[in-house]
Amino acid sequence: MNQPIIEADSVYKAFKQNRILKGVNLKIQENTIVGLLGLNGAGKSTFIKCLLGLLRVDSGAAIIMGDDAWTLSGETKENLGYVPQEIQLYPWMKSNQVIQYTGAFYRDWDQKWVYSLVERWEIPMYQRVSTLSPGELQKLALVLALGHRPKLLILDEPVASLDPHARREFLKSLLELIQDREQTILFSTHITSDLERVASHVAIMKDGEITIHEELDHLKDRVKRLRISSDSSLPNDLGIPSVLKKEINGNNAVLTVSEINEETIAKAKSSLNAEVTVEDLNLEEIFLELHSN
Repeated sequence: MNQPIIEADSVYKAFKQNRILKGVNLKIQENTIVGLLGLNGAGKSTFIKCLLGLLRVDSGAAIIMGDDAWTLSGETKENLGYVPQEIQLYPWMKSNQVIQYTGAFYRDWDQKWVYSLVERWEIPMYQRVSTLSPGELQKLALVLALGHRPKLLILDEPVASLDPHARREFLKSLLELIQDREQTILFSTHITSDLERVASHVAIMKDGEITIHEELDHLKDRVKRLRISSDSSLPNDLGIPSVLKKEINGNNAVLTVSEINEETIAKAKSSLNAEVTVEDLNLEEIFLELHSN
């Protein structure tokens, strides 16, 4: 397998006595779209800043395209696109001036692509940055990150200020960007429905560590909800392994399990003398169940 485009090896980061990252390990291969999920305070933004060399790791290694994140080469930077959670642009410039200024730094700036995004997202080109609405500012920042068609795009809550229509247009543009191109995206967001539309993989961060990193389809295939109904009162120990969450109420039970197969279901039906129904979960439900403990 080729060298990962992103590699974090036991990354630790603390601010004074507050340890935010507690040994993050993550490898992201090229041509994948990875959704980074986590509750507020889990360490997602800190981790992204460490990957980009905006913060220096206390220990461990953060590697981007073969470069140490703290000493990224010019070539690596030219292949990076980034939209931060808090957008800061030159307030006295107009949108078109910011676009022209940013484009001057890139050899592969695609002006035609940029103008198509500006038109699609209805960004006011001759309005000062300081007067843009939060949604307009976010769309402008996305254009600046996408304009050079970066090899690696890192997005930290990029659609938080966008309305549903604008989010849909952004996701459409994102899919167009990666079509027939070697493109990798790390996409941090709280909007799990957006990730389900575009992500190939999901990484879940909890308390400063990556607890899950796998293909999204595989995660949805293995984490299921079981509804159990029996003619008699159910025991507290149902004999079902890999239980994430369990609720028992007399003859009925609802379980969320991290692994399930036909043999386990058949055994549960027989031993409990019960009907067992298996339900699929969407990504938001899986995320909440994984954080219920």
